[in-house]
Amino acid sequence: MLKRICVFCGSSSGIGDVYLQSATQVGKLLAERGIELVYGGGKVGLMGALADACLGAGGRVIGVIPQLLVDKEVAHQGLTELRIVQTMHERKALMADLADAFLALPGGYGTWDELCEVLTWSQIGIQRKACAILNVNGYYDPLLAMADRAVSEGFLRDAHRELLLTDTEPQRLLDRLESYLPPMIDKWMGRTNR
Repeated sequence: MLKRICVFCGSSSGIGDVYLQSATQVGKLLAERGIELVYGGGKVGLMGALADACLGAGGRVIGVIPQLLVDKEVAHQGLTELRIVQTMHERKALMADLADAFLALPGGYGTWDELCEVLTWSQIGIQRKACAILNVNGYYDPLLAMADRAVSEGFLRDAHRELLLTDTEPQRLLDRLESYLPPMIDKWMGRTNR
């Protein structure tokens, strides 16, 4: 059973309303399911919408943010708990420690970095927590195609490609995260990746 999900998402809102709507929907769903939200602690963009929706629906939200961003006045001051760290590396490590699973919404470099790091940790056995993408408006289609190409070109094993769950429907994706059983993979490197 999931107690906390770490959500990675943009500090921008993106173009149009579809991304904000999806962040709001995820925040509400987490609260309704009694799952605490762990996220990057910002008050802007999808991050702020996600946190506000979760809080507004009665949920608990833990933000983790480096002092640099607090100094730039982007920290959300209305959270259940705000943890301030010194570096981005500390931020990622603490969010990972606090969470039972990971979910990426649309975002840029920071979101991709966070998602790829936890996926790598799963691949090499550092952690066995579920990693997922909510593919809003086809946003992650190119990344998913790249992952499939990595398999076909021999850079990623099929079993490791399957570590990344994806769906376009947030309720269904949360169901999959809650029922996730990590695969037993003995070896992550080798001459052949199949």
